[in-house]
Amino acid sequence: MKIDFTKDNGLVPVIIQDATSAQVLMLGYMNEEALQKTQAEKRVTFFSRSKNRLWTKGETSGNFLNVIDMQVDCDQDTILIKVNAVGPTCHTGSVSCFGEASSKGFLYKLEETISDRIDSDDPDSYTNKLYKRGINKVAQKVGEEAVELVIEAKDQNDDLFLNEAADLMYHYLILLKAKGKKLEDVEKILQNRSKK
Repeated sequence: MKIDFTKDNGLVPVIIQDATSAQVLMLGYMNEEALQKTQAEKRVTFFSRSKNRLWTKGETSGNFLNVIDMQVDCDQDTILIKVNAVGPTCHTGSVSCFGEASSKGFLYKLEETISDRIDSDDPDSYTNKLYKRGINKVAQKVGEEAVELVIEAKDQNDDLFLNEAADLMYHYLILLKAKGKKLEDVEKILQNRSKK
């Protein structure tokens, strides 16, 4: 990754984005040394302009930003880092320095939670219990939830309709996991269809 550090006194802006939800978490700055440390440790380290030193996000709070992916923009003077954040990113306690968590992208967080409950074989988890009953039971549950959604769609109770839609989506995510697929796989198909 080639970065142009010459434009702003050796610093480049760094956009931090949640790797799962795609929400922008914060903006910071790096010099070459901060970039090298970030690449080596896989935790985001900035150059703090106020402290005039390297600063690893989370060094006092424990709210580290674990690097998933790094990209540079077309002018090679801005870095985008996708992270898994440990705890809130903002010093105010918010998920993001730009406000609270967005509902957009939440399905990916939910998908991650479903996967964790199944992979850890959580004996108290409804999700894991359903998964362990096998693909036929999971698919049957998706079918039941779909029928319930159709029934509620014909009535005028938005609350019941939305709750049934949520139930269907939740069980659909379990079915994807049972089939070894991800929401992203479905998105790719829809994306390809939209190009036609």
